[in-house]
Amino acid sequence: MAQNRYGPGVRMGNWNEDAYLEEELMKDFLEKRDQGELLIQRSRRLKKNLLRPMQLSISEDGYIHYGDKVLLVNPDGPNGEADMFLGGDLSLCMTPDEIQCHLRDELEVPCGLSAVQAKTPMGRNTFIILSVHRDAAGQVLRYGQDFSLGITGGFENKMEVYLTDEVSHVNCWQAAFPDPQLRLEYEGFPVPANAKILINHCQTNRGLAAHRHLSLSTYFGKEAEVVAHTYLDSRRVEKPSNHWMLVTGNPRDASSTMSDVPKPPAEDTRAMEQAVGLDTR
Repeated sequence: MAQNRYGPGVRMGNWNEDAYLEEELMKDFLEKRDQGELLIQRSRRLKKNLLRPMQLSISEDGYIHYGDKVLLVNPDGPNGEADMFLGGDLSLCMTPDEIQCHLRDELEVPCGLSAVQAKTPMGRNTFIILSVHRDAAGQVLRYGQDFSLGITGGFENKMEVYLTDEVSHVNCWQAAFPDPQLRLEYEGFPVPANAKILINHCQTNRGLAAHRHLSLSTYFGKEAEVVAHTYLDSRRVEKPSNHWMLVTGNPRDASSTMSDVPKPPAEDTRAMEQAVGLDTR
């Protein structure tokens, strides 16, 4: 009588090839791990570079100079909109492509931009004021002068803003005084640090703007979209979404910025405090 001689210990099929294939896969995995070429290792290195602490430049004369490392901060407006999802001060940040973050350990250009609630200087939000002329390093940046933004580490009628490694007139910007009635008078004056200004694209004359009511899904989560578009109110004045500050470092604390320093009370506030007996000086 025939008997079934097969059991759990009997190997069937191309078992030898499967065993060798598993060994080769393991060897390939260990080799990539030792060389740091695994996707998780590349992603961690890129994230570490983007989030590493940075030190901003300290302005001794109160002005911005070519070569300064600054934060581009969109200050919170006086009256928040009902549909915006991000409030407070927003800083301009580089936003790498989510897929490329898992494939490369270096920054891929062109690279997008966004605005987040992060005022701590780090690799992805610390920008360098660059000049189109190579001999202008250290000189004061003035209203109406061309400059570019460097970093170390689109909707209808709106233009997308991104980072690139090409130097051309397309990536040149100019600083303008916020008050349109005094804008021409301030032409040629030094750009103050830590003060509200407008940043306009030279080729299109559109202002850099932060969309607080439009979310952008990025590698770091939901952030606000940044575009080149000028928003005007009924008086033909730029709205707070077009206001920016070039924030420098705090000379008393290298880990903080000048935006963290409390502002002194205004003169009318001091007079009122003295009148009611609340002088804090």
